[in-house]
Amino acid sequence: MSNQNNSIFNLLGPKKAFVAGLIAGLLVIFSIGFFIMLGLQLSGNNSNSGTPVSSNKEVPSKPSAPTPPPTQADIQVKPVTDEDWVRGDRNAKISIIEFSDTECPFCKRFHPTMQQIVKEYQGKVNWVYRHFPLTSIHPKAPKEAEATECAGELGGNDGFWAYLDRLFEITPSNNRLDLAQLPQIAEDVGLDRKKFEECLASGKYAKKVQDHSNQAIAAGAKGTPYSVIVAGDKKIPVSGAVPVERVKSILDSLLQ
Repeated sequence: MSNQNNSIFNLLGPKKAFVAGLIAGLLVIFSIGFFIMLGLQLSGNNSNSGTPVSSNKEVPSKPSAPTPPPTQADIQVKPVTDEDWVRGDRNAKISIIEFSDTECPFCKRFHPTMQQIVKEYQGKVNWVYRHFPLTSIHPKAPKEAEATECAGELGGNDGFWAYLDRLFEITPSNNRLDLAQLPQIAEDVGLDRKKFEECLASGKYAKKVQDHSNQAIAAGAKGTPYSVIVAGDKKIPVSGAVPVERVKSILDSLLQ
């Protein structure tokens, strides 16, 4: 093969043979460079194609890097008072304080979990509901939170929970509930519609909703639902719509 190539260059003459050799050399260099660049590109694509991690909580914006869960020292949560809406025995040994957004689909999923917990741990665990509307993605949620407060004003603790249950039951989530339905929900759960509409229009509970949001941030919330299990001096953060079995395992360890 080499003899054949030499004979071809001899036929071309010195100048033409030099040019042909130069072109052949450049073609070889370009070919090698192309395959090196292709390999680097494929390598880069593979390094960036990680498996996405699913999350059972909703966050206002996608974080640039995972943040560690708060420690007990980081959690600043206000104690339960008569101003709180509490499901279950107020004197229960354990309180689960949930910061929630009525337009969050994961909060909607977690709501039946908490209903089950209160039922199964009757007298031992209560459920405290506080607001944390993610206004950047759910601008309707603050008004819905105010609506639940108006329901509580008109119907007491039972009225609040009945309204909240019904709201979570019918909302499509992700800011898709028609706010015109809020008075109808009040009527559905037996509240005075006209008084409810007057309360909601007044905006009297906007400050309370904002105060709850500030409490959520102080407690370490990065998204919804976010709960803090309080048992004496112990404060255990629970982030996301965790399965009922996980909640029960925490409660069982505290009740031993």
